[in-house]
Formats: sequence, C-alpha cells, structure tokens
Amino acid sequence: MEFGLCIPHYGKSIDISKILDTVRRAEDLGVDSIWVTDHLLVPRTLEIIYRDHMLEPLALLSHVAAITRRPKIGTSVIILPYRNPIVVAKMLATIDHLSGGRLIFGAAVGWMEPEFAALGAPFAERGAFSDECLRLIKALWTHDRLSFSGTYFVFPEMQASPRPLQQPHPPIWVGGNSGRARRRVAELGDGWHATSMPLEALRAGIAHLHQLWARQGRPGEPLLSLRIACAIEGVSQDVLHFPPRPGRGARDSLSGSPSAIVERLGAYQEMGVRHVVLETSTQSHAGSAATLETFMHRIKPQLRA
Repeated sequence: MEFGLCIPHYGKSIDISKILDTVRRAEDLGVDSIWVTDHLLVPRTLEIIYRDHMLEPLALLSHVAAITRRPKIGTSVIILPYRNPIVVAKMLATIDHLSGGRLIFGAAVGWMEPEFAALGAPFAERGAFSDECLRLIKALWTHDRLSFSGTYFVFPEMQASPRPLQQPHPPIWVGGNSGRARRRVAELGDGWHATSMPLEALRAGIAHLHQLWARQGRPGEPLLSLRIACAIEGVSQDVLHFPPRPGRGARDSLSGSPSAIVERLGAYQEMGVRHVVLETSTQSHAGSAATLETFMHRIKPQLRA
C-alpha cells in the first residue's frame, strides 16, 4: 500500500514557508505522493474548509514539481467543468514534463452549484460535460494531430503539443463516490479516487466498480485509492473543527490510536485499496507535520507490503 499527503493549502491563513515545508517534509519522510485540491469561489454563507485562503491547485502543483524529486504529484481533484479542458490538458502535460513524469491526474464532476453559477459552468449538464472533457484531454494527450467533434467542443485538424512525458498518458483517477462516478472510471479512467467513504459503502462501491470494469471489457483491474482525513490519538490534538458540508453524506475518517488505524488500513488493503491519501488540512501546520511524522514512523511500518 502506498501513502500520499494532500497539501494543507487552504482553510487557514496563507503561510508559504509552512506550506512548502510540509511538501519538503513529506518527501523526506518517504511519502509516495503529494496532492493539491480544487475550488475557485465559495459562497460566504457556506462554512467549509475550502472556502478560505485556497491557493490555485495547478499553479501550486507546478511549484511542487520544481521542489520535489521522488514522489508522484497529483490533483485531488480538478473539477472538470471549471476550466477549459484544452488549457487543462496543456498545463498538466507541462507539469508532467517539469516533474519528470510524476503526474497523476485526479478529476471529478463537482457539487457546489453556486460555484458553477459564478463561473458560468453547466451544473445541470456537469456529468456529460465532464465526460467530454476527459475524452478530449485523453485525445490531446495521445495524438499529435487531431480533430474533435463533441457536444461542447468542436474543431478541425489541429496540432496538439506537448504530449505528456508519460505514455500513453498520465494515470487518470476519477473522483466521486457515486455510481455514476464509478461508471466514469470504467469508461474513461484508470483508477477510482474515492473520498472518506465509510468502510461498508466503500466495499460495496468497489464490488460495483469491478462489475462495471468487466462489463466494459477492460483488462486488468482499476487502481483503487482513497482520500481520507487522518487524526492520530495523542498526536493530532490541535484539530480545527469545521461544520459538515450541507446535503452531503456522512464522511469517514482515519482516526484513533495507531493500532486502530493500522487495523483500518489493513481492511482497506484486503479490499484492494492500493493508495491512501491523508487529509490533514483541518489541523494546524504543526499538527499536520506531527500527524504525518507519526504516521510514517509508527503506522506505515506495521502494514504488510
């Protein structure tokens, strides 16, 4: 099992030195991946951690590529309807080159309707729009010349460059906990990037995804990953509390004693989860650092390879 960290680049006052120290510390401790996440505008009335002081993810990821050498770097997740997919494809291909081929592209449909409205993005059609975005991005990444004829994007033969360093393209991990998200994984993705799902819901979702994957006639199996909040008993004492997102399902967390967390991770491993991304952004920078250090020194060594 591999482990990553979602950079705490939101939810508290911006301190670039502390954010970058978190990145460097994570690499020094041996994490397998480093991640950024995405929101652009959040209603003032919605009290979620993503509302305040959020650095733009693709700009930040480009800098992360420059100051790291070993870990994979990824987006958890880019909300597809918020940006032109041609621009996103170009930016991510550039980041893949800058990082020496370490990019993982996590992408999802999004849920915050007022944010869609402010951006002029199609909320009611976000599923179909996102599917077309993924098809277009994959086409741009795998063809030097292409024409495209979709519902939202149409153009005659164009030269597309650069293609990513990774061939045929960087891994595409589709986010979202719904059945439709899993359908999108089976049709267009390489892996499922679930978020904070309770154990039994995750188990059922994985079984459903395997059915969809087989129905598509795809070889092998999808990569299974989970992003989840982590708080270690006796270590993560300075957790910052934020209200739950309205209208959203219950979110699980990876919390408790080190032994309890090892047991939960073992259950994930038995279900086939191969990558866990730790979310520590509700903690202070110092708390996030202590959580990560304890996790890598005391918890990860107890898990079987």
